[in-house]
Amino acid sequence: MYSFRRIALLLAFAICSVAAVEAQESSSSTAPQAPATAGQTSVQARIRARREQRRVAAIHDTYLHRYELNVGMGYLRFLPGPNQQKVTFYSWDTGLTRYYGERLGVTADVRGYYGTAFVGLNSFGLTRPAISQYDFLVGPTYRFYMQPKYSISGRVLAGAAQGSFSGDTNGIGTKNLGLYPDGTAFAANASVSAEYNVSPSIALRLSPEYHFTGFGSTVQASRGFTGNIIYRFGKQ
Repeated sequence: MYSFRRIALLLAFAICSVAAVEAQESSSSTAPQAPATAGQTSVQARIRARREQRRVAAIHDTYLHRYELNVGMGYLRFLPGPNQQKVTFYSWDTGLTRYYGERLGVTADVRGYYGTAFVGLNSFGLTRPAISQYDFLVGPTYRFYMQPKYSISGRVLAGAAQGSFSGDTNGIGTKNLGLYPDGTAFAANASVSAEYNVSPSIALRLSPEYHFTGFGSTVQASRGFTGNIIYRFGKQ
């Protein structure tokens, strides 16, 4: 009997001890953290303000250049005739943009396209004549997202395209080969560009684009891209 009472007291003491420890741990875990002092809040606010000032200053230093010169290369899938298959055009591309502030600018762009058209088997024995095209375009450019190291912009250009499709036909002519006739047609281009800034004055740009021309009284909607090196100069 004495042993039983002793064991019961020990068990009760153990249960009370465990409950007290759990209650203490629970109260310590749910105790609210001490609020930051006014001095700590002021220091954190000053740090955030300085970071934001540095970011804004870096954006101004990068995008407040008056002029932007780009030189690069491109790729385009082009339809050289109404019943022909598309040809791969490789191109050079150069342009100059005059900016009026950080976001809005006006771009003048010149580019040349070169490819080989497959016109199929024919009685003339000429199946793969070389063709070319030169475009002169102008239009607005707008940066709609800017960070110190990168930006995203869009542009819409319009102008004229000079097509040379008979230069490699040995006098056969484009009509006999099913190509568009030589001549000048309207041209338009719409693109979205992503730029990575190597420095405030130097950047790399990649621009997927749609390119439209009007050879042969039809509309050619071509897809491609250009890759450019950009040099910025002339502080505003």
